Amino acid sequence: MKTSVIVQNLKYKASIHVIESKLREFDFISDLNVNVKEGKVTFNYTSNMNAIKVKERLKDLGYPSIGDDNTFALRVKSLLNCVAG
Repeated sequence: MKTSVIVQNLKYKASIHVIESKLREFDFISDLNVNVKEGKVTFNYTSNMNAIKVKERLKDLGYPSIGDDNTFALRVKSLLNCVAG
């Protein structure tokens, strides 16, 4: 199955490397694409639970999905990931 997650704090191309490297650790997703301009992460997944795990990982990295709280700490985390990326 294929899905796209619209995320917050995805503003810089350097974020692509961080997101891709962390999500590729999951063996249950494929065809990963990060689109900074649209603020969207698209991927194929094998089960709904796996899609939820991806959303949780994105939030842990500082990129919560639309509708989730976007705290100051998450905004800072995404910026630091981008700089470190």
